[in-house]
Amino acid sequence: MAKVGDTVESPAAGTRVVFQKTARDTNGELLQLDIFMRGGGRVPFEHVHPYQEERFDVLSGTARVSMRGQERDVGVGETVVVPAGTPHVWGNPSEEELHVIVELRPALKMETWFETVFGLQRDGKADPENGLPNLLQLALIAREYEFYLARPPLFVQRVLFGLLAPIGKLLGYKARYPEYSGEEELLPRAERERETPSAATGPMRRAVVVGAGLAVVGILLLGRRLRSGRRR
Repeated sequence: MAKVGDTVESPAAGTRVVFQKTARDTNGELLQLDIFMRGGGRVPFEHVHPYQEERFDVLSGTARVSMRGQERDVGVGETVVVPAGTPHVWGNPSEEELHVIVELRPALKMETWFETVFGLQRDGKADPENGLPNLLQLALIAREYEFYLARPPLFVQRVLFGLLAPIGKLLGYKARYPEYSGEEELLPRAERERETPSAATGPMRRAVVVGAGLAVVGILLLGRRLRSGRRR
């Protein structure tokens, strides 16, 4: 679990994140981060926090924030607030290092999201271009931390990830890893045994992967049909 002063880094975004206030410090009301982004760095995927407001205060450099496709450059002393449920992405358009204070309200479990996703990136378990893990891993992370991509529509992602998350868990993926966030408080042995899925055999693994593929195709076709219906 993150503590004040802990640091995590994202090779995909070119950022170093220092935890200033955690959920434990603020009774879950606020996660405050000191973020340093190299020149030309950028969060590589547009995303949305359905239940969190995100606030950026620029201390040095310039941040380029895009909300719903509208870009805005934010300079020293300026603030931009991204309302909950708003698709957004941000980066550093200059060669100078960017230094911002980012606040997420409420904190939810986002400190563990940073530890998990940045850890997967550092260990080569995420796409080096977009910084995202594979679809089964992403399904578990999105549902655990209420962190979604800007596209496809949120309801499509919820259905898709709802189908894929149990498959990912069966195949050994997790939303939280002790090597990134430390050990969780242990449950009584009987409860741990109930929660731990049995190892999947080779044929079972192949079956669930095929099932995942069919689920993805079905959801994508559904999303395309809904979009074409709206155009008529």
